[in-house]
Amino acid sequence: MTLDTKAILALAEYLENAELKAQDVTMITADHPGMDWDDAYAIQDEIRRRKEARGNKTVGLKAGLTSFAKMKQMGVETPVFGFVSDYMARPDGGEIKHAELIHPKVEAEICIVTKAALKGPGCNIAAVMAATDFVVPAVEVIDSRYRDFKFDLKSVIADNTSASRFVIGGRPRNLDELDLRTLGVVLEINGEIKSMAAGAAVLGHPLAAVAMMANHLAARGQEIPAGAFIMTGGVTEAFLVNPGDNVSVRFQDLGTVSMRFV
Repeated sequence: MTLDTKAILALAEYLENAELKAQDVTMITADHPGMDWDDAYAIQDEIRRRKEARGNKTVGLKAGLTSFAKMKQMGVETPVFGFVSDYMARPDGGEIKHAELIHPKVEAEICIVTKAALKGPGCNIAAVMAATDFVVPAVEVIDSRYRDFKFDLKSVIADNTSASRFVIGGRPRNLDELDLRTLGVVLEINGEIKSMAAGAAVLGHPLAAVAMMANHLAARGQEIPAGAFIMTGGVTEAFLVNPGDNVSVRFQDLGTVSMRFV
């Protein structure tokens, strides 16, 4: 780490205030070019601590940057990871207030809930399969706090990987009923198809993201607990949404997730 505790606390407050007030900011590495990956996750950890100290519960974990092409483009070998809090959840078919966000985008996610803890190092897809209780569909609303979506990877990790809202569908399925690699997804906005994709878009298999998450956490002395809700990363690309937009995502064998931005 290159940042001292005072700087980490100040940057966490700066980024979380930007989220809560829906005010964009400039990327933090512009002022702290020497910050490293540990600094970025330390800032994210402090944002999580701040939320939990106010009584917000951490209700899930999330992976981002989960396509091989995007990782190669960004010069990294593993996805980035973050968390979601209880107040970020919205009901399936419900409304999301656009004014509470800065420049929200939507992406389809295949998610799991664990029935056993997952520990690294050496966690693999088979271990994740054994620890999976069920699979659920979701839509994540990402909302970078950085002006004009201009940021680098360390800045977005510190910003909790742009977490803002999420909607979980109501049709859980057992893993042995599905082939997550070929599971098809269709994302529509106002009835217009914006993207069609399959689960393999996430690291070749969505559960690979969970294994990478477990190994990442192990390096930091942590693990994925039993009962964890995990968003494995965007199956589709992310699409900007505006007030009045209706979003509907159809997941093969998992049903539909929808919401309206008001």
